[in-house]
Amino acid sequence: QVQFVESGGGLVQPGGSLRLSCAASRSIFSITVMGWYRQAPGKQRELVASDTRRDSPSYADSVKGRFTISRDNAKNTVYLQMNSLKPEDTAVYYCNANPPWNNYWGQGTQVTVSS
Repeated sequence: QVQFVESGGGLVQPGGSLRLSCAASRSIFSITVMGWYRQAPGKQRELVASDTRRDSPSYADSVKGRFTISRDNAKNTVYLQMNSLKPEDTAVYYCNANPPWNNYWGQGTQVTVSS
């Protein structure tokens, strides 16, 4: 079992930046692929970034060039650096394995991009 606790969200103006953190309750070293997901109101949850232990990270086209995923296995933490934020990035952000472990979603962290 594992618990994912997301933090770092908030209200930011368009063009601003946020850094999200996802702390896992146990080692994530054995999790080959970790992902950040988001769910906007009225929409399905979507994968926005994946970090693997071996290959280059991958990103949804909508965030490519603006978001950066990274992990610190020693701290059991995954990060999402979000730059040049847009109103359409407004959502609740979650981390999980990729593919996700459906019984282990955390509470997520709300990101609101608005002037």
